Amino acid sequence: MKKYVDGFVLVVPKDKEADYKKMAEEGRDMWMKHGALEYFECRGDDLKQQEMGEEKSRAFAEMAGAKSDENVWFSFIVFNSKQHRNEVNKKVMDEMNAKYKDQSDFTMPTDMKKMAYGGFDVAVEG
Repeated sequence: MKKYVDGFVLVVPKDKEADYKKMAEEGRDMWMKHGALEYFECRGDDLKQQEMGEEKSRAFAEMAGAKSDENVWFSFIVFNSKQHRNEVNKKVMDEMNAKYKDQSDFTMPTDMKKMAYGGFDVAVEG
């Protein structure tokens, strides 16, 4: 079955990880309620530069611009298709906008300028 994935790389200050995790759990509940197939929030654990034959990989922390007091999170949501993603995301955004419209004191626990996002067509699956 063909699938589609929304992927995110985020930089989260270590002292705000509990807040981020709480927000991610709320997000997971919304996306799953509205039809996402799977939802993952993954905190970096082994992000050092790696030997790759004669070359070295680029370290996630370097690529994301993370400082020593920040962690890199890799997150992704799985959908049936791009159209399914668009339908689910619209429902989630409508719910979030309604929920947070009166919460002017809400601040993101992550620097959104360091976030990378993209939609990916699954080409190989195992």
